[in-house]
Amino acid sequence: MICNFLIDLSLLICAWLVAFFPILSNTILGLRSVDHNLLALFELYGAGRWKTLIHLRLPAALPYFLGGLRISGGLALIGAVVAEFVAGTGGNASGLAYRILEAGYQLRIPRMFAALVLISAAGIAIYLLLSLLSYLLLRRWHESATDEN
Repeated sequence: MICNFLIDLSLLICAWLVAFFPILSNTILGLRSVDHNLLALFELYGAGRWKTLIHLRLPAALPYFLGGLRISGGLALIGAVVAEFVAGTGGNASGLAYRILEAGYQLRIPRMFAALVLISAAGIAIYLLLSLLSYLLLRRWHESATDEN
């Protein structure tokens, strides 16, 4: 039981490592890409570092964070599949990556492609859900989500 927990934990850590860095790099880019004129305005009105962070930098970084999240959603799926390939987990708690390997070894090509289609569908569903979240959070105020021409 502890062995299965450790295997699952290692697969989760591998998927998290792959997905974390696009979110981090995009968020840092967003925090640094604030309009200099707005920064000067906040400084002119005497806003402190925390007020500038909360009211200017974080809202400006939100579209970048959400873009990194969309990228990381697919990468987390890829990381989980690759980690499962490498770990070679099997048995009752195995995932679709193990089923792909198993079907390849047994020459069950339709089963292998069915697992590939399911993984692809999961990736598309993750991307669409994160795109919907991005649209819902940004639709009222950010240029990337408004419907104006």
